Amino acid sequence: MELVDLGPLSAAQQAELVGEEIDPWGTLGKELEWRPKDAYVALLSAEGRVVAAAGWLIAEVEIADRSLPVVGIGGVIVATRLRGQGLGRCVITEALGRAVRLGPEIALLFCQPDRVGLYQRHGFARVTEPVQVEQTTGIVDMPMETMWRALGPEGALPAGPIKVPGLPF
Repeated sequence: MELVDLGPLSAAQQAELVGEEIDPWGTLGKELEWRPKDAYVALLSAEGRVVAAAGWLIAEVEIADRSLPVVGIGGVIVATRLRGQGLGRCVITEALGRAVRLGPEIALLFCQPDRVGLYQRHGFARVTEPVQVEQTTGIVDMPMETMWRALGPEGALPAGPIKVPGLPF
């Protein structure tokens, strides 16, 4: 497999990853709108098909009335037929390596409870403060787990509720 850097995923690349799966990120019933990622790191099969990817973007969040830049990690997926082989771990590790060079001292992500352990193994910790995100219908409480991780020596999550202006990532 070949590791490559991509911009936003095309509709065809997204379709390759999702395949016939109905709810690959486990978000059915949560009905959230998501912000597209600016870039992805991906693994390509020998045939050149995207089989695993992790995306990121830089976003501003508000924590206790203070604006803070973060690297938002999201869109992490492995093609169904290849899960359990460490490909997710690979693309997450590579995405975090790129995130360190982007400038913000903190990475933030949203995930399902069954994926918390995966992200903890990459140095993420659960956010215990309330988290709100913007949707086109208004501000909503984030129904998923929110996790953070330091990206540099100054990386520390300030105490206080978090608000994500704009769509979550």
